[in-house]
Amino acid sequence: MPGPRILVDADACPVKEEIYKVAFRREVPVAVVSNMRLRVPEHPLIERIVVSDAFDAADDWIAEAAGPLSVAVTADILLADRCLKAGATVLGPTGKPFTPASIGGAIATRAIMADLRAGGDIIGGPAPFAKADRSRFLQALDEALVRLGR
Repeated sequence: MPGPRILVDADACPVKEEIYKVAFRREVPVAVVSNMRLRVPEHPLIERIVVSDAFDAADDWIAEAAGPLSVAVTADILLADRCLKAGATVLGPTGKPFTPASIGGAIATRAIMADLRAGGDIIGGPAPFAKADRSRFLQALDEALVRLGR
């Protein structure tokens, strides 16, 4: 029976190095999915997946590969929703988990923010990525893999 696997929405992922560190320690395979060729470690646990530059091609690949033994790492709320529906554990790069209970609110907030931007309102983006986010992510990924490994 195959074990856990980490699926990374890699194009704008700020925690790839942290993912590799945890994957090597826990001996968990990683699929690094992107629209362009990214530098990844030459290691048997790391698989580089380069998809076409079609809209949502990386998201589609990840959503189709996601399942109950997957940990998907993405900041994309709609991809997080698709992965949750496939039974995956989903973490944002800040370590914040997306859950079936929280995803509806996240989608609604995303829609409201898009409407505000479309209306010309000046709104700030997400907070800058901080050291605390990195350590929270490391802990959340480690905990998710321990849970899936049981």
